[in-house]
Amino acid sequence: MTKGGIGLAETRFAAIRARLERFSPRPGWRAWLYEFLLFGFKQGWACLFGGLMLALLLGTHLWYPPGAGLARYDFLTLAALAIQLAMLAMRLETLDEAKVILAFHVVGTVMELFKTAAGSWLYPEPSLLRIGAVPLFSGFMYGAVGSYIARVWRIFDFRYSFYPPRWATVVLAIAIYVNFFAHHWLVDVRWMLFAGIALLFARTRIWFRVWQEDRWMPLMLGWLLVALFIWLAENVGTFSNAWLYPDQRAGWHLVSPGKLGAWYLLMYISFVLVGLVHGIGQRAKDLAGEAGLPTSAA
Repeated sequence: MTKGGIGLAETRFAAIRARLERFSPRPGWRAWLYEFLLFGFKQGWACLFGGLMLALLLGTHLWYPPGAGLARYDFLTLAALAIQLAMLAMRLETLDEAKVILAFHVVGTVMELFKTAAGSWLYPEPSLLRIGAVPLFSGFMYGAVGSYIARVWRIFDFRYSFYPPRWATVVLAIAIYVNFFAHHWLVDVRWMLFAGIALLFARTRIWFRVWQEDRWMPLMLGWLLVALFIWLAENVGTFSNAWLYPDQRAGWHLVSPGKLGAWYLLMYISFVLVGLVHGIGQRAKDLAGEAGLPTSAA
């Protein structure tokens, strides 16, 4: 049995998931509560790599010994690599998901090299495992986003209705990525890019299965919710001194909520990249209020 193009038997989570999904509490509020708790458990499992990375950032900030022979940033890089290898060895992650993380690592590191050179943010601590001003652990932070999207896509068996042509979504993703660089010299066109997202995805619904029934939400709302959680995670990262914005040098404070827009755009790019790996499965079944939905990927 496969979902999202990846065999469920490939991960240890599959057996646990199957047992939990077979459980049948009494109908009514008990069933609703069970589905809510199951949703939280699956989300937590999808966040496993990202959660471990945040724990490493915070833990090393609080307890890493000063003057250690191994720089904290280098420890973070080696620890992130060890987590990835362990997750593969213990079949907690599929090889396809690891490939997604590698792709995010490369794309994120390229952006980090440019943004740190432009002074958008900085890494205040020394390290050996770095490229220019960018310690290598930073790429794993982008990888954590890719890991979450790839895992949640599979775990919740994502399907879509009214999904736009894939070529158009890829073109828009490229334009967003280019604007992350070009706005330092040219006019920032992010509002046009937001408008492009709305134009393409205003009607798009994401369908997912937590337990026994399909649920849905507007895809654009789903991206906003994930962007919000990434912003919260970024605050943990800056609090732990893993990286800092220029206005945080004199003392830590919350990252500007305005960064949510940047994270939303990055969320879009991330979604499109993972979609190229998983494929876009569209919901073929007619539902209340909808008819004639497409039955194949756009």
